[in-house]
Amino acid sequence: MTIKKKSLTLLGAAALSLSISGCGVFDYLIYKPDIPQGNYMEKQQVEKLRIDMTKEQVEYVLGRPVLRDSFSDDTWYYVYHYKSGRDASITHKELILNFDGDKLVEVKGDYELSPEFNTPLDQSRLPEVNTPEADPLIPEQRPQAEPLVEEQNTQPETLSEKFE
Repeated sequence: MTIKKKSLTLLGAAALSLSISGCGVFDYLIYKPDIPQGNYMEKQQVEKLRIDMTKEQVEYVLGRPVLRDSFSDDTWYYVYHYKSGRDASITHKELILNFDGDKLVEVKGDYELSPEFNTPLDQSRLPEVNTPEADPLIPEQRPQAEPLVEEQNTQPETLSEKFE
């Protein structure tokens, strides 16, 4: 009898330990959502930054910062934190902007700046405008303003002709 009790106890303990460890085995079946927090910024947004931009211009390009320095409004923090629900990997990026008065003077962080960052916005050149010769999708401009096809008037000229 004691052997049956011991074997039953041992079997129960083994079953309990297997059921508890089984939760970890089936953990991949449980849905865990991704958790993004903060300001997600594309590379193109950060490349639009130029020295001497005003605070309004920076906010237009990047959006509102997550944190502004509470002692002076001259330091803005853009923080992005992403935790994957699938493998629990974490992505953390920061962008710290320093202003002198109302003008942008310095950018630090995990994003790469444009090579033209040190060129003020009013001195930088605009992107090239597509011309019909360079872009086959833009139709050529005709010098004459006459229509290519002559329109025919199918509308009656007067009300009496309309009701006849």
